[in-house]
Amino acid sequence: MNKIGLTYNTEKEQIVISEYGRCIQEMIKKLPEIEDRAQRTEAAKYIISVMVQMNPQIKESSDYEHKLWDHLYMISGYQLDLDSPYAPPIPATQKSKPQHIGYQNNNIKYGHYGQYIVKMIEAASQEENDEVREALAYSIANQMKRNYLEWNKSVVNDQVILDDLKEISHGRLVITEETKLGTTGEMLGKTQPQPKQQQQQGQGKKKKKKVPNLKANMNNPNNPAYKKRMQELGKL
Repeated sequence: MNKIGLTYNTEKEQIVISEYGRCIQEMIKKLPEIEDRAQRTEAAKYIISVMVQMNPQIKESSDYEHKLWDHLYMISGYQLDLDSPYAPPIPATQKSKPQHIGYQNNNIKYGHYGQYIVKMIEAASQEENDEVREALAYSIANQMKRNYLEWNKSVVNDQVILDDLKEISHGRLVITEETKLGTTGEMLGKTQPQPKQQQQQGQGKKKKKKVPNLKANMNNPNNPAYKKRMQELGKL
């Protein structure tokens, strides 16, 4: 139900840049009504200062002043005639959409290992030297286990990693079942607990004996040294 004197935001002009709000937009729309060019430019500079206060995070950019003037022109509909320190933006470049970069069409069967692991396996499979190929296979298998645990943080059987390595390399990279890969704790970067001997090291140090305060003891009447001193002085 419409009431007299009330308007809704949905009935008003759409806000061009919401970060600055409707008040800033209305102030910019009033700029063309100022006939004097110098006064119009000064009014625009004042609006720029208010825009900074409304959107302070824009100051994090090195060229934020240039962006503010561009936003000023954009909100006005590119209709301002000012002595701007920067060239007015071109509407066509502001409204054009960037070129679509497209999606990758690589079909990776083992996505949890990643594309680079597959490329590493392909490169290692071309190695003719048996010893070098075996060393590369062992390093790649450890990296495969690390990637697997990042994807699924649970214990993984080494045989699963070795079977996948053999399948991806089409049988070129084969590691014997006796070969042990890195432990799960090493792969996840967990440190081993320190032995109790190291934790208790330093606890058995002897405490320093307190040095007796000689001056305080000399003033104690129950101290034999105090009585001897007093006898020498003839006071006892």
